[in-house]
Amino acid sequence: MRKFDVIIIGSGPNGLAAAITFQQQGLCTLLIEGADTIGGGMRTKELTLPGFKHDVCSAIHPMAMASPFLRALPLSAFGLSFVKPQYAAAHPLDDGETAILHHSLTETVRGLGVDGERYRKLVEKVVIHWDELALDIMGPLSFPKHPLHLASFGLDALQPASWTASRFATAPAKALWAGMAAHGIQPLTNWTTSAIAIVLSAVGNKFGWQIPVGGSQSIADALMRYYQSLGGEIQTGFWVEDIRDLPAHQVLLCDMTPRQLLRLKGIDFSASYRRRLEGYKQGMGVFKVDWALSEKTPFKDLRCQQASTVHLGNTYAEIAESEQLGHKGKWVDKPFVLFAQQSAFDPSRAPAGKQTGWAYCHVPNGSTVDYTEAIENQVERFAPGFKDTVMARHTFSPAELETYNPNYIGGDINGGIMDITQLYSRPILAINPYRTSLENIYICSSATPPGGGVHGMCGYQAARTALKEHFGIIVDS
Repeated sequence: MRKFDVIIIGSGPNGLAAAITFQQQGLCTLLIEGADTIGGGMRTKELTLPGFKHDVCSAIHPMAMASPFLRALPLSAFGLSFVKPQYAAAHPLDDGETAILHHSLTETVRGLGVDGERYRKLVEKVVIHWDELALDIMGPLSFPKHPLHLASFGLDALQPASWTASRFATAPAKALWAGMAAHGIQPLTNWTTSAIAIVLSAVGNKFGWQIPVGGSQSIADALMRYYQSLGGEIQTGFWVEDIRDLPAHQVLLCDMTPRQLLRLKGIDFSASYRRRLEGYKQGMGVFKVDWALSEKTPFKDLRCQQASTVHLGNTYAEIAESEQLGHKGKWVDKPFVLFAQQSAFDPSRAPAGKQTGWAYCHVPNGSTVDYTEAIENQVERFAPGFKDTVMARHTFSPAELETYNPNYIGGDINGGIMDITQLYSRPILAINPYRTSLENIYICSSATPPGGGVHGMCGYQAARTALKEHFGIIVDS
């Protein structure tokens, strides 16, 4: 039987990133995926009706555009292309006003009126210095390469979003900020929630919130083709339950959450490491709905039809309450809904004249409550007549999401709550969080820094660690 230098379990963005990083150094690697197709959270399927292509998990990819790892790859040569809608995000309010995150700092500032300069002060430094800041922000805790830039960012980033929101005077600016921070899937009163809002806003202003043509599966397929062009091997349809069933190898990387890692047989972690993994905290889950639609969503403000993502949650106060209730395990009557309409910008997603809709809201981890009506009510609230356009729907509860992708424990799409205790110290507090207690096994999932999102940086950073420690290869960052 062939012996591999490295085996990687899991073909999500981080597993693929790790596999590519090893293969770029000329090592012999095998990427193993339990499902019949690669991709993890990057998959596109006909979930409702024939011809309607829905992104099963991730859909809009601001961090893919900003990722130092992904930006360095020649993925366009392997079939990947993106479309940029007119706006990154739109946030309509009940009173008829709409806050817009433009694909430009200047336009966003102008659109926020009296709050424009306040917004600029929060995000401009990240927009300008992203290339210097990216590796520090999207990596483990270490001595920063650009300490002054990072310190300037950190002063605002550490604060709860509730504090930074108080700097704004108008309801639209406060609401837009709440929507950005709520991507962190935790109460807006938590420390470091401003970091999420700052980064997503700045990345939108610098790179845009773009949509992969053909669906999120296109990102996975391009990464796969590039990996295979380097000589990498892939095996699908193999759920690893016991590492003793694996081919011979020197190093093993696991694109898995702590709970999955602890379930693997044939691994003898130290008792202290196991206890620390067992203490890892999951975040809220999500309830997701996909729709086949007869026409474009009839938003009151038609600018919302031109946005990559539409945040449906009304005011700052309403969004903050929604996130707080969900975090406490309570029912949310008016959940904060993240809505996307990929077919409006990529005609390949739906039959001619028809549209797709994609949305989710944050719910208690592992919730069994059906949030379909609550989500559709929120869309209808800002787009009267939406329900009349629904031809078919498909839903994912938190439990169903975990069954579909075992990394989504209780529907937690971020691989663990990204609060101040686990933003960088994930899955454990350690100088190098990618190491386990065994010298040849590493964890490379979103349960490691920098956390959730399609960016591949968790896998890249874990692979760099293993390359240095086991093969004496230093990859410059």
